[in-house]
Amino acid sequence: MNIFCERLKILRLEKKLTQKQAGEMLGIKENTYNEYETGTKNNPTLKTATKIADLFNTSIDYLAGRSDIRYSERENK
Repeated sequence: MNIFCERLKILRLEKKLTQKQAGEMLGIKENTYNEYETGTKNNPTLKTATKIADLFNTSIDYLAGRSDIRYSERENK
């Protein structure tokens, strides 16, 4: 499992969301969300990754493993 998948799952569980709920909030199918979380599908498009980052109030860099800074600047303002 890659870092994107791991972080996506952790963030979802912390918000106490099911994969179906997360998918609905992102405007994607539950199956597609599941594939992102399990790594069986290519990583999401930039548009979807942005929606994911916004939903979990984090950055795309954090999701991708390019940064260990978890919360976006918006959280601190």
